[in-house]
Amino acid sequence: MKTPETRYARSGDVHIAYQVVGEGSLDLVFVPGFVSNLDHHWDDPGFAHLLHRLASFCRLIQFDKRGTGLSDRVPVTDLPSLETRMDDVRAVLDAVGSKRAALFGASEGGPLAMLFAATYPERTRALVLYGAYAHFHSWVMPPEQLAEFIARAEASWGRGDMLLKFAPGMRQNERFRDWWARFERLGASPAAAIALAYMNAEIDVRRVLPTIRVPTLVLHRTGDVRVNVAAGRFLAQSIDSARYVELPGSDHLVWVGDTDRIVDEIEEFLTGQSGAGARAEPERVLATVLIAEAAPAEGVPDDRAWLAGLERYRAETIEAVERHRGWVIDGLRSDGSLLATFDGPSRAIRCALAIAAAGREHGLAVRQGLHTGEVQRIGGSGAMARIGGVALQTAQRMTAVARPGEVLVSGTVRDLVAGSGLLLRARQEGPGLKSPGGGDFPLFVPESEPATAAAPVAKGEDEPGFAELSLRERQVLGLVARGLSNAAIASELTLSEHTVKRHVGNILTKLDLPTRAAAAALAARAGIT
Repeated sequence: MKTPETRYARSGDVHIAYQVVGEGSLDLVFVPGFVSNLDHHWDDPGFAHLLHRLASFCRLIQFDKRGTGLSDRVPVTDLPSLETRMDDVRAVLDAVGSKRAALFGASEGGPLAMLFAATYPERTRALVLYGAYAHFHSWVMPPEQLAEFIARAEASWGRGDMLLKFAPGMRQNERFRDWWARFERLGASPAAAIALAYMNAEIDVRRVLPTIRVPTLVLHRTGDVRVNVAAGRFLAQSIDSARYVELPGSDHLVWVGDTDRIVDEIEEFLTGQSGAGARAEPERVLATVLIAEAAPAEGVPDDRAWLAGLERYRAETIEAVERHRGWVIDGLRSDGSLLATFDGPSRAIRCALAIAAAGREHGLAVRQGLHTGEVQRIGGSGAMARIGGVALQTAQRMTAVARPGEVLVSGTVRDLVAGSGLLLRARQEGPGLKSPGGGDFPLFVPESEPATAAAPVAKGEDEPGFAELSLRERQVLGLVARGLSNAAIASELTLSEHTVKRHVGNILTKLDLPTRAAAAALAARAGIT
């Protein structure tokens, strides 16, 4: 068979490579593991056989994750989080016109597939997991083994030496070993592979599992050399009504060994219950809940000043939620209180930081709590006019113990933003919370956000705020002050637009400013143009 045409879906500023094989009413998205390369998949008879079998009963959609294979490479210091990769999956689904698909997550692709299924159940027909895990260090390798793996990758990536760690049954197959060596080289550079390994080591989606509501099949080989079989058993026990099939064998790669048995199980699961996932819009979804409560900051002279600042704060808060792709629930209250939900925890944290900055700018002390969990739609759709559930109650409890000007983040949110570049520190002071079981409920604070801070004042270029900026950030700030768009700045500095957006976000955080316009004005006053 001729290698299928590779096409590209635009996800933000990055192009995601994908292929479509087969036909049928069922769409199945193959979410690959550590690294991949669409074209090279077809060069191995075993991998090609897997893809042919899957495409025999569905429309198969496979893609290379950003930074790997045929998709756009990204800086090794800017590898994507699971949240960003969810955006990439949605971009591919949109590009192929798929409204709803089953997800097949293999190995490291499993956590991404699980998070997507919990967050977007309306777009997930079913979930299939093979050799997957919820927590890297529990079931893949402990920290000391990770260091050994990194050292080996540094010394021999691209030579095929890693094969023993993934498919020991193929170690004597010279043809496959040569193919595997090329697979490593075409999948990622050594530096990218090492960075991906570090990023994967931070994966922890255990708290997401109870919120998955789509039909789920968990497959795992008893002697899997890469991911301990206990990982699959844990997934099956933690995902409601999941079906678990344990298979003999030690090879981790899904296209090695008795591949037909695996595909038989998948085909029976997906085609034998074709109506099982055909529900209307689900009532429960995974979301990050943000609650913000505003009060006058110390030193606000009178009610007139408070109300004037509140009006400006309200407008900037609505804009911040929209900019970070969130939904305001029940509208923004007259006292500035806010309830919003987000489909990604990183965006929720960044929105909270922008809201806190807007509050300081306008004489308000805003306390905020963020928690990710299952929420129930009580009314409305899309923007979810009303919500309820434990996640909402948890966020309310967190907000109640937050100090004025403080952003509090739950441990669940902390676990899900691994790889996003956000730094969180454990909260050391202030009233705490207890978990339902009676133990301490850990709280975290975004490191870039002081617990309390006065409203920002104009800074000269030699003052600490500007001193914190890197040379590149100063260049970007100067172009912002000149009125250039992100696209124009990217062209001027030969950067991607995504990188420019990241620099602008860092600038706003370091200068304690709520908006791009405020940064431009401050830079102009300081003579940075």
